[in-house]
Amino acid sequence: MKRTLVLMLTIMAACSQAPADPERVTIAVIPKGTSHVFWQSIHAGARQAARELDVDIVWRGPLREDDRDSQVAEVENAVARRVSGIVLAPLDESALVAPVMNARRSGVPVVIFDSGLKSGEFISFVATDNDKGGALAATHLAQSLDGRGRVILMRYAEGHDSTTRREQGFLRGLQAHSGIEVVSSNQHAGADVEGAYKRVEALLARYKATDGGLDVNGIFAPNESSAFAVMRVLKDNGWAGKVKFVGFDASDGLLAGLRDGTIDALVVQDPVRMGYLSVVSMVRHLRGQPVEARIDTGVHLVTRQALDRPEVKQLVQPDLSQ
Repeated sequence: MKRTLVLMLTIMAACSQAPADPERVTIAVIPKGTSHVFWQSIHAGARQAARELDVDIVWRGPLREDDRDSQVAEVENAVARRVSGIVLAPLDESALVAPVMNARRSGVPVVIFDSGLKSGEFISFVATDNDKGGALAATHLAQSLDGRGRVILMRYAEGHDSTTRREQGFLRGLQAHSGIEVVSSNQHAGADVEGAYKRVEALLARYKATDGGLDVNGIFAPNESSAFAVMRVLKDNGWAGKVKFVGFDASDGLLAGLRDGTIDALVVQDPVRMGYLSVVSMVRHLRGQPVEARIDTGVHLVTRQALDRPEVKQLVQPDLSQ
């Protein structure tokens, strides 16, 4: 009996250490960061696709969206683990070129999502039309100001293709409005919200009027963290509702700001759909099916008046438990 028990335990231990089924498709999904609601929504979409297609995903990414070394290491580790494919949102359009090229040389295909890469070494690019998103913000802000006023573009961070395109789209969109003056467009909030708060506060202090108000009529911030920082600075200094402000992306905090009038509009993506289609594209490629080189996942401008529409609620507050 004792010998039988020992034999059973030995077999169980051997089975627990056995390698995964080599026929099982495993996809590494590597976001820019993991803390923002946007990335949690991406994860929900990726999980949904994995369930429907009967594949496994490994979700790993940097905590902060400026940790290039960490994301490079995640790509290299995924290649070393011999995953079936990598789905990657590069947090730097240049720094991730070499790791992606190395993955392809090692026989690991890559789908890029959310933010572009200065390389053609990938299967498909699944993303928002970020130029269009910036242009939507510009049009709404110009209309809110009746075509006249002083405006600030609070940039996000250098090296991020997605937000850079939003910023460029915003500035191009304002060119059609000769009465709008862009008084600042070269300051970056950065990936850290607390650091962003200090940078936004320092920038807006330059435009503080003698009566304590702001000598600025409009502001655009191109992502969740920069928009949240601007919103907090406006509220803490008594400027909320006195400046037209358009943000980008949706979180509980930003939606609360939209409802209370601190934010005039949010340009929102469909991150659940983006995560879903990124995994679907990789699985289609692995199964020898055709994949589109560029997949647009949509972009929308949401105002307070539209928040309670069912289709808008589903977009800005998706069920992440699915």
